[in-house]
Amino acid sequence: MKLLMHTCCAPCSVYCIDSLRKEEIEPTVYWYNPNIHPYMEYKMRRDTLKEYTKSIDVKAIFQEDYGLDNFCKNVIGDLGNRCMNYCYPVRLEQTVKYAKENGYDTFTTTLLVSPYQNHEGICEVAERIAKIYDLKFLYRDFRVGFREGQAKARELGLYMQKYCGCIFSEEDRYRKKIEKDKKM
Repeated sequence: MKLLMHTCCAPCSVYCIDSLRKEEIEPTVYWYNPNIHPYMEYKMRRDTLKEYTKSIDVKAIFQEDYGLDNFCKNVIGDLGNRCMNYCYPVRLEQTVKYAKENGYDTFTTTLLVSPYQNHEGICEVAERIAKIYDLKFLYRDFRVGFREGQAKARELGLYMQKYCGCIFSEEDRYRKKIEKDKKM
């Protein structure tokens, strides 16, 4: 199996890489995340992943595409469904395209580690794209190792972001505080 793993950030990759290696599967990390904003957040996550993959000797591919304009154009009409309608499909399809063009037969994603993501939605999008490109989607419910991976990432001193990545998820992070401030 030649596995390409879409990777959103270093902390989310920790458990995924460790558990795949225990299965004797060596992933190649693939960075493509035009949903992450602002630019300094994008840069910090990318650079942390670069350093981490070098430190554990994992092959990593970084496709640069800081795409705030394109992201906004594609999600503004339906912010509540931005993950399913844009973020998951655009990142997973680009991963699969790269995989297909470069001799990978299987793909997965670190998005499957987060208990905060739409797990079933990610699988639905991945399965649909896998069929289109005739590639295998390696499903693993990495959520069982989320806390373990986060703890190890903290021990390693990896940059730990506080929100999913898009500017709207950062607002969601503060929703309760915003509502409380309005009442005051």
